Amino acid sequence: MKELGRVVLLMGGISSEREVSLMSGEGVYNALVEKGVDVTKFDPKTDRLETLEKGAFDRAFIALHGRLGEDGTIQGVLNYLNVPYTARA
Repeated sequence: MKELGRVVLLMGGISSEREVSLMSGEGVYNALVEKGVDVTKFDPKTDRLETLEKGAFDRAFIALHGRLGEDGTIQGVLNYLNVPYTARA
């Protein structure tokens, strides 16, 4: 699935749902790797924003829950960086 380009997977974060996000993020990561996707994990709690700025990512998959993931914060950052991202259903 090289046509997806470089994907950044946002998981973890700072909300009370951090552990759930890490678990669901691992599931997404494993599925993407299995399909041959070039994916990089990013945790807003432990990783620097510079990683997103300089990562040259083609798209983002948001597996964050609660604060940062569902309040529009990370979406605003990705919009600013011009990185398309998944939307919640």
